[in-house]
Amino acid sequence: MHGGGVDSDKHNGADSASLREKVKLRRGEKWRILKNIITVSVAFMVQFTAFQGTANLQSSINAKDGLGTVSLSAIYAALVISCIFLPTLVIRKLTVKWTLCVSMLCYAPYIASQFYPRFYTLVPAGILLGLGAAPMWASKATYLTQLGQVYAKLTDQSVEAIIVRFFGFFFLAWQTAELWGNLISSLVLSSGAHGAVSSVASSGNGSEAHEDIDSLSSCGANFCVVETSDNANLQRPPDSEIFEISAIYLSCIVAAVVIIAVFLDPLSRYGERRRGSISATEISGMQLLSATFKQLKKANQQLLILITVFIGMEQAFIGADFTQAYVSCALGIHQIGYVMICFGVVNAICSIIFGSAMKYIGRVVIIILGAFVHGGCIIYLLYWRPHPDHQIVFFILSGLWGIGDAVWQTQINGLYGALFRRNKEAAFSNYRLWESVGFVVAYAYSTQLCARMKLYLLFGVLICGMIGYAIVEIRQLKKEKRMKELEEIPKQQQTEADRKAIEDDDEKDELEEDIVVTHL
Repeated sequence: MHGGGVDSDKHNGADSASLREKVKLRRGEKWRILKNIITVSVAFMVQFTAFQGTANLQSSINAKDGLGTVSLSAIYAALVISCIFLPTLVIRKLTVKWTLCVSMLCYAPYIASQFYPRFYTLVPAGILLGLGAAPMWASKATYLTQLGQVYAKLTDQSVEAIIVRFFGFFFLAWQTAELWGNLISSLVLSSGAHGAVSSVASSGNGSEAHEDIDSLSSCGANFCVVETSDNANLQRPPDSEIFEISAIYLSCIVAAVVIIAVFLDPLSRYGERRRGSISATEISGMQLLSATFKQLKKANQQLLILITVFIGMEQAFIGADFTQAYVSCALGIHQIGYVMICFGVVNAICSIIFGSAMKYIGRVVIIILGAFVHGGCIIYLLYWRPHPDHQIVFFILSGLWGIGDAVWQTQINGLYGALFRRNKEAAFSNYRLWESVGFVVAYAYSTQLCARMKLYLLFGVLICGMIGYAIVEIRQLKKEKRMKELEEIPKQQQTEADRKAIEDDDEKDELEEDIVVTHL
């Protein structure tokens, strides 16, 4: 037990397990759990159709004075602060279900600001979105993990495999948002005047063609935001098209909130207020904040920081830098959506494949694959000169980047869930915190550095992150070996230190003992 519960249990001398509320469930409940997993996934898909579509266009449509990337920076900077202070507090006050509803609504003003994009509208709306995002992600992760534990108990399967499968399914739905969001923006932009202009530009006569070659030489790794004002492909589409896109996206946000409010069972059905879970422990707000910091004292958490920062940086790169320096620059803004659809589709398919494949080939092989794919892409992007004639290459790179991203999203999320099962809220808060640091860093230097330097930085962080991850795996192997040895020692012969080691095991969670399956 943690928090205030520890001392009272000792004073009472009572068996702490008997004090905890039991969660009684029938075998048939598993269908209801699956319905809830589908509901969360669909709601997030609809929500992120709007957000991903908007975010991918920011660096190109609001390029003036770097407004788009500044607003994205504001989102993730607010998310960093929010990760530290808000999730555990908000979830305790509102419960998981209503936290999801309220925090999803925080996305609406940012999309509404696209109707009047200025620093004083977009940036504050971005900050509000960032503040809402952390509790939303933390409550989603808590919901999935807790349902995973209950489902595993009901079906007698391994908890870790079920949690990874649930996250895999969730990310499948969530990644398809990339598809829908980009499809909406590309269809609207291609049908308008803007789509036609940039395709004509590439087939111009002699002098125009010569200018085109000049502007193409500044695309790719040579792309620097400061020097590209004269590229016809980078002009902002007409307002009417942007307004049409934003209106569609805004209605998506409203739909997502309605889906959660109407169709999702509250987590209280599955033991939300059980003693032992952070959301139930009656401790002060300050202690809740410190739960996130306390998590940082753990060696495994520290070792995972860099790989988590990399996850943020690589997503920011594909969403802001790849779209602007490669796709917009060489092909035109109206093509961003189509190239990013490829990223989304591959990402979604791989999320499912890697979620299931983990059972057979283990986490390590999949994570090494991800590192090789991203490392290879970064090296290729450094040397490749993008050109409109090589359209297929844009799609291949975007798809490969999606494979890598699917590895990180499913495996590192699952790794956090498995390593820190007892402190789920604090662990996932840390995951979002460091991922957001990656986003903020990448967006902050987005307008300052040229693409080549960004690629070098990405590669460096990837290498360092993988070293940290490798150490975590080695520590885990040693720990599992030691735990096995300890469990073989009869209880009477265990020393106080042995008992404490078993008691404090971060991967143990009392929920698994507290689920009672009734055969009705």
